[in-house]
Amino acid sequence: MEKNEPGWDLYRSFLAVLQQGSLSAAARELGLTQPTIGRHIDALEQAIGAELFTRSQTGLLPTDAATDLRPYAETLAATAAALLRSASGRRGEVSGTVRISASEVIGVEVLPPILAKLQDSYPGLTIELSVSDALEDLLQRQSDIAVRMAEPSQAALVVRRIGDIPLGFFAHRRYIERHGRPLALADLSQHRLVGFDRESAYIRTMMRRFPIVDPERFTFKADSSLAQLAAIRAGLGIGLCQHPLGRASSDLEHLLPDISLPLGTWVAMHENLRTSPRCRVTFDALVAGLLGYMDPTAGPGPE
Repeated sequence: MEKNEPGWDLYRSFLAVLQQGSLSAAARELGLTQPTIGRHIDALEQAIGAELFTRSQTGLLPTDAATDLRPYAETLAATAAALLRSASGRRGEVSGTVRISASEVIGVEVLPPILAKLQDSYPGLTIELSVSDALEDLLQRQSDIAVRMAEPSQAALVVRRIGDIPLGFFAHRRYIERHGRPLALADLSQHRLVGFDRESAYIRTMMRRFPIVDPERFTFKADSSLAQLAAIRAGLGIGLCQHPLGRASSDLEHLLPDISLPLGTWVAMHENLRTSPRCRVTFDALVAGLLGYMDPTAGPGPE
């Protein structure tokens, strides 16, 4: 290795400045001092022979060189985190750190009791849960295991299809008492509707397959699935909710039960983790727990 090859600490600081927008914010994020972050940026610029940031009234703006460098720095960060997770477990023991990515609703509403049961069985496990509707790259090891609502298309993955979680229209009893109950799909035009503020790939696919509701009619919009669920629970209007969550609440009523939308669900991990005890038991626990969430009478089937 050449003496002037930049170390990981320089790339880590560079990535933090990219994400935070300033030296001071990056320093707070990494627990370092602002001068240290500045020296790291200067050293990296000197090593690659290009300016990485320009100053503006709103903070530091990345140059074209920084934009080109970003994906490689993100890969380094993901690899470093995966290395630490792999090193955290002792060979043959179910211990160490497993990072799971899941959508907002699944991560917040569904997985916690599944993971609590898992950690009761394996106290040496540490769980990192990344909750976002954005997909993390399993091949780049941004996560070890992912619960996805879109079928994984990448090769080199171990994938288990859980099935379709049914979505239906639900509303709070209080809303129904005040505004009445729709008896047909056309009746929704007379009601307040809860929906999305921004279309995801899944939403666009569903709207093409099931053009049930015009997004222009939403009277409450949110780009967060959790915010939409909270709005339904608060009585703001009628919205789509996963059947198991709707049935679990005595205050929510299922409307138009003949209409159901399928939300495909998969659990996936990199095939290299198949022999990792901590990842294997976590993968199996997620499969069994999600099957139980969809159908309490279901058990884990063949992989």
